Parts: sequence; C-alpha cells; structure tokens
Amino acid sequence: MLSLVCSPTISVRRRSTSPCRATLREAEATPSVAEKARRLREAKRVVLVRHGQSTWNEEGRIQGSSDFSVLTSKGESQAETSRQMLLSDSFDVCFTSPLIRSKRTAEIIWGSRPEEMLPDSDLREIDLYSFQGLLKHEGKERYGSLYRQWQKDAPNFTIDGHYPVRQLWDRARNCWDRILAHEGKSVLVVAHNAVNQALVATALDLGTEYFRILLQSNCGVSVLDFTPQDQGGTFNICLNRLNQTPNSPVASGTSGGRKTKSRMILVCQGATQSPGSEFGLGGMGYEALNMLGVIQSQKTAELLLDLKVNCIVSSPRVPAIDTATAISEVQEAADCLGADCVPRYVERKQLFDLEVEPIFQKATKNSTTYQSGWLSSFNQSTLKELWTKSVSAWQALLKDISSESEEEKILVVVGHPAILTGLLCQCLHLSVDWMPSFHLDPGSVSVIDFPDGPAGRGVVRCTNYTAHLGRWSIPITRSTVDDEAF
Repeated sequence: MLSLVCSPTISVRRRSTSPCRATLREAEATPSVAEKARRLREAKRVVLVRHGQSTWNEEGRIQGSSDFSVLTSKGESQAETSRQMLLSDSFDVCFTSPLIRSKRTAEIIWGSRPEEMLPDSDLREIDLYSFQGLLKHEGKERYGSLYRQWQKDAPNFTIDGHYPVRQLWDRARNCWDRILAHEGKSVLVVAHNAVNQALVATALDLGTEYFRILLQSNCGVSVLDFTPQDQGGTFNICLNRLNQTPNSPVASGTSGGRKTKSRMILVCQGATQSPGSEFGLGGMGYEALNMLGVIQSQKTAELLLDLKVNCIVSSPRVPAIDTATAISEVQEAADCLGADCVPRYVERKQLFDLEVEPIFQKATKNSTTYQSGWLSSFNQSTLKELWTKSVSAWQALLKDISSESEEEKILVVVGHPAILTGLLCQCLHLSVDWMPSFHLDPGSVSVIDFPDGPAGRGVVRCTNYTAHLGRWSIPITRSTVDDEAF
C-alpha cells in the first residue's frame, strides 16, 4: 500500500473517508457506513463505552490487542459509574470485545439484564504487534524512529509488515455490518480506546487521519444516532455526544497523554423563554434565559471554576451574554468560593460572527423539534450561511487563543448550538455537509485541546457533555425521536 500523507487542512467532502486519492479508491471499494445504514428500517441508537482503567493503563504499558491486563479497582469503580449512567436504558443487545478488560467492563454495565452479550473479535483493541507489552519509555529506547512515527504519523505507521491504524479502520467498518444488521434499536458496544475512535470516525466517513483526534477516555461514553430522513431511504448519522466520562472533562491538562498548552471550551447558551420550540430557534436572540437556562449557566460556571479562564467570547445576543456573565462572575469570585487565593480577572468579548439567529429567521424551513441531527431539516443555503459564519469565527478565535506565554491559555466560547457545531466542523476540517452530523444541547460543554498550540490540529476531548447539569442533564439514553420510534 502506498504511504501517503493526508493534509489536515483540506476540507473533506461528504461520504469521502479522506482527501487522499488512495483512500478515496479504498472508500469506493468498501461501502461507507451511511450506505450500510440504508438497510435499516427504523431509527437506531448505538452507545459506545471504552473499558475502565486497566492494570497496564496504570503502569503506562502498551496494551494493543494483548489480553494480560485486568481492571484496577479504579477501573471497576468507573464501570460502576457507567452502569448507573446507563441504568435506565433498555438496551436490546450488547456487543463487546472478547478481551478481559473490556468484557469485565461490559459485565458490570450489563448487570442482570436478560438480553444477550455478543463478543466480537473485530472489537478487540488495535494490533500493535512487537510494541505490545512494552512500557512507553521502552518503546522509545528500543524502536527509536519507529516509535516516533507511531506517535507523530500513526496512519502511515508500519510494524512487522502491518499498518495497524489502516487495519483498525477496516475492522471498524466490518463491525458496523453486524451492529447495523442486528434488529435491536438500542445497542451497547463496550470496547477500547482506538477501536471506539475508529467506530466513531468510520460512522462519520472520516479517514485514518482522524486517529487520536476524537478522544476516548476510560469508561467514556459516545453516542451515535441513525435517524431516517423523509426521502430516499437515507439515514442521517449524528454524533450525539463524544466521550462523556465519569470524571470532569476539564480536570485533566492532557489530551491522549500529551500536555495541552491551549484549550477552547464551547459552551451552549442556556434555554430561553422563546415560545414554540424546545430551544427557541424561532426567536431573535433577544429573549432572556428561562429558569432552566439560568440553572444551566450556573452549573456550567461551577464546572469551570477549577479552571483559570483567560477570556470569554460570546455572541452579542442576550442568551449568550447572560450565560457568559454567569461564568465570568463565578470566575471573578474564585477567591471567595475557595477555588483560588486571589481574585481572577477574566477578559470579556463579543464576536458578531457568533451571531446566527437572523439566519434562522429567514430560513425557508424552521425546526421546532430539537433532536439529534436537527440541522438536517434546514436547506443547504441555510447550512452554508451557518458554516460560512463559523469559518470567520474560528479564525478570530484562534487569534484570541494564541499566546507566546508558556502558561496554559483557556478560552471559553458561548453561543447558539448551531454556530458551535460549525466551530467543531472547522476544528475537524470538515465541509458544510457535516453540519447535521453533530448535536449539542442547551447548557452543554465541548472541549477542544491544542497540544501543538493553535497552529496545530485541535483534539476534540468531548462534545455535548451535560453530566455537570445534575438532575437537569440530558440523559445519554434519551430517545432522539418520539418514544414510539425507539
């Protein structure tokens, strides 16, 4: 196979797994997950969970598809937290990796459910051959440049005559055959870090260059929704959330083991008083937050209190300003709240490129139901306007987060979920066609890390995190359409 390097700055077109020609030829030979989804007759939700912390995770040892590590006590506790998180869902089936650490996690989450658990060897972790069993520093010492290639250019990394990441993507596509073929409408999949990344990426038609870009933490939960469209027997595939973890998504200063210098936190403004829809899409953005929106903004401010936020940039519309104000006031009271020894100063800005409400006002079709993939109900011209706005906003935000200082810089961005969805597309170098492929709820938090600085690729730590909202959080297992469809 040719060793080609895919440019991360090229926007990919819908249903192409990569901008590289070699990958495009492979995609033509292998049906995409979207094409496989055409065989579905009704909506389907797939919940992915990575196993809890293992003994080799704790030791910093390269596991790959070896089967010698087991869950630590922390890993067992993480799995129990995930069980509580998913307790109310009546899953129809559980697919699991046959490896001990994943199988044990699945057993804890599955509990006493009578439905079957199906081991699938293609769900095992990435095959790393000679690397398996080595401590990370041993890998560096023994393999030198080969280990550096694994760290810096994993898609083209080859070892013992194999391309592990390319093979993993092939396995993930094979897994989707069986997951989608199962008659269950609610499916649990318990597996591993790399293979769950590959499952998310292949579902969204993203190629191997997205390896290590969509994080999967221990017991992190990701949700993919397959929702039928009105015409043509097509299904919209939407990443409802990525990597909702038992712990706070902002607690760690690392991304995939790499220390991050800059971080961008996307905060969806709270729910408003606009009548006629769950999120007030029909409003002009002049409506105040309703009581739920006030609670959401306060809960988000509390979540971010342990971080020293440098700057908050918001849309100039009222709901975004009110949400940003709540975060700012709590940050500046950090000393009184016991989170810091001195008061904090937070810079506040408004960015007109984050303002999208007028676009919805003139849209030919308006959505009054706020469900997974809701942006697919708007025509292409509306989505193009939203996406174009996000291009300008993203460039402005990258300038704001740039810093010559060695200290970590944290930028909070507050706005309507549609513009924040566009920012996720910009981070991932995706075209307008991917706008309906992401879902963000009111009050949710999404985190983007820049381990190589703002000039490097952004790493998506999580999307649509709502656990901080407590009893007002959006359940992971909430149906994406009416109850009868699930």
